[in-house]
Amino acid sequence: MYAEVLPEVYDETRSELKNSKSAPEPKCLLADSVHRADGVGPVLDLGDHRGRLLVVTLGINAVVERSGLTVSVWGSPDQMDWGTKPLVTLRQRQYCGVYSVLLNLAQRPDVRALRVHWSMNRWGKGERTVQFGFQVFVEESGARVSSSACA
Repeated sequence: MYAEVLPEVYDETRSELKNSKSAPEPKCLLADSVHRADGVGPVLDLGDHRGRLLVVTLGINAVVERSGLTVSVWGSPDQMDWGTKPLVTLRQRQYCGVYSVLLNLAQRPDVRALRVHWSMNRWGKGERTVQFGFQVFVEESGARVSSSACA
């Protein structure tokens, strides 16, 4: 409707939004996949996300009942030394859903790379098979708000 009434204003505003600097795109720490054992994800170079307030998001889309998944994010300045403690740990989850936690790297400017570790457990009677389908990504805090305001 507004584009029909004031096309020159609409087009100008639209091009300004496209040219404005927006937050970096989310980065995938672990692609959507199915896992049946504990593991470690690939190394992710932080690039534009270095020294920022980030949101780490875990998306679980498949789970075997009576199973638990714990995910932690580790940081390294050189992709060799990953330290003795994770930067952040998402508490154990048993259900499908999307879970997020803040990761403040402002106090850790030396961290240049991230990787995700996960551990699984199973309890109760019956088969001891554990399985989760999940993904993990990281994005700058406020990125969803900024991008949705322009959509």
